[in-house]
This record gives sequence, C-alpha cells and structure tokens, in this order.
Amino acid sequence: MRCARSGSPRRSTACILHLSDLHADMSGDAMAEAARLIRGLRYDFCVLTGDYRGRTYGPFQPCLSNMIELRAAIRGEVYGVLGNHDTIEMVPDLERMEIQMLLNEHVMLERDGCGILLAGIDDAHFYRVDNIEKAAEAIQQTEFAILLSHTPEIYRQASHAGFDLLLAGHTHGGQVCLPGGVPIILQSVLPRAMARGAWEYRGMQGYTSVGAGSCGVPVRFNCLPEITLHRLSRIAPRS
Repeated sequence: MRCARSGSPRRSTACILHLSDLHADMSGDAMAEAARLIRGLRYDFCVLTGDYRGRTYGPFQPCLSNMIELRAAIRGEVYGVLGNHDTIEMVPDLERMEIQMLLNEHVMLERDGCGILLAGIDDAHFYRVDNIEKAAEAIQQTEFAILLSHTPEIYRQASHAGFDLLLAGHTHGGQVCLPGGVPIILQSVLPRAMARGAWEYRGMQGYTSVGAGSCGVPVRFNCLPEITLHRLSRIAPRS
C-alpha cells in the first residue's frame, strides 16, 4: 500500500490497527483476548469497521459495556463506522468513549509529511444510508485516501470515487468454512476473493477483515478471528 504514486525506495508512513465485527455482547472472551493482544502492539491510530452489537435489534448497552475494556486497551486516536447490526442511537455512547464516528464524513490526517484523507460511510448493506460522494468531497486535497465501510460490497463505488484503500469487514470470512477457509455461506454480494484478506480492484487496494468476534452462533471453524495491522508506506521521490 503506497502513500505516493511513484519513486523509490519506500519508507514507513503510518501503521493502522483495524478491528471489525466485534459483536461485543456475544463475544466477551474474544474481546478480552483482543484487548490483551492490542496492549502489546504499536500503531499510529485505530479504525473500527462496524458491528459492535450481536443482534440487529434490542438493547445495545451490554455491547457497549463489553467495549469499555477493549477501548481502554487502544491508545491514541480511534475512528469508526456503524455496521448493519448497529443503531444510530449508539453513536453518542461510542463518542463518549473517544471513538470518532464517521457517518458519511471525513477527517484529514498527516503522518510522516503525507496527507491522508480518512473517510467513513454509514451502513451500505442493510440500512443503505451510505453517501460515498459526501465522504469523498475533499479527496483531491490529499495524497492518499482511505475509506472505512462496514461492507466491502461498495468496492466499485469506492474505486470510482478515487479512494486508494478500502478497509471493511461484515463477511466474517464465512465464519464456518471448509478446509482452506472456503466459506460455506457468504451473505454478501461480491466476488469470493474479496470476502477476506487483501485484494485489489482497478488500482484500489482493499482489505476485508474476518472480524474479531462471532455472530449467530459463537463458533468459528476453519476461520480464525483476527485483529489486523496495516502498514502504509510511501515512495520517496527520485533524486
């Protein structure tokens, strides 16, 4: 992943901690383990790509209570978007935890002399309240543009808008998979190659997290949960 379009050699620009699909009220043990692992990591800022709650309805306070310990383990700036299991009513509580929620919005960051636009869209899978155009309105004013989306299904729109990197989750990588990580059921409309891990589409880099929690049933098979570090590097101009 690059922060500049040409030149050599590369040097570090930023490291991003990426967490997704916590389903914190259903995944208490997983949240405790994630917090333990995070405390030993080094990164510049953290991004959360949605689905903090286990169910798509009902009380959300249990999920927020389980997130408090996890948030305490994360140092520095944290940015997040909502998923299809979340409600807008959760936003004030999340922001009181010092998680800056990006609801079709962007922030401008600078790391190692490189301007980074970090944008986030609201849920595009179930509620369909995403507005990539609004989130990307300042995309020409920066060197590198990152989009946070709960679902990777909007990869075409993200590429068309000019984003360099799309970070997403939602798929759980299938959660229950055949040997080799082949999902039995994938409740997303996108190529299976984009359902987990790194991928590329028309020059835009993408990464789909399989998530740190589980949903439906507290089981993962041939699909381990994950927390992810993305290292951005830029290419120094030729002398």
